[in-house]
Amino acid sequence: MPDLLVNLLKLPLLEPLLSQLKEARVNIRRAQPFEISSVRRFIENDFSVAWADEISVGFANKPVTVYIATSEARVIGVAGCECTRKAFFGPTGIAEDERGHGIGKALLIASLWGLRELGYVYGIIGGAGPVEFYRDAVRAIVIPETEPGIYVDLLK
Repeated sequence: MPDLLVNLLKLPLLEPLLSQLKEARVNIRRAQPFEISSVRRFIENDFSVAWADEISVGFANKPVTVYIATSEARVIGVAGCECTRKAFFGPTGIAEDERGHGIGKALLIASLWGLRELGYVYGIIGGAGPVEFYRDAVRAIVIPETEPGIYVDLLK
């Protein structure tokens, strides 16, 4: 899976997505430091311990660089930036029963706006699985010769 590059100066507006999701009782926001345990539990249960470890780095950043989607006081999605490497987006994941409603796109855009607020002009989506999703959502482009990227076994 290749790495992708996103021009953070040309991001779509976030507010329309937030308003639409709020009508569906979904809230997208920056996580608070005291939410680390509930977010880690969500990631460990729905994805992996490795992703939970990775997202923990975002909770150590100031400001926190983890964004969450909640519904009825339950974490249903998460996205991090500045967790893996500087200017990197990810990991990100949405609860299986909540997919297809625009939550992932909103978390992506919120996170990328967060990178822009940190002063970056470009963001990197490392090891991007659904390239078409990122291309359509934020005009991401493939960075040539980035496979396998940083997600290789560095102990080999």
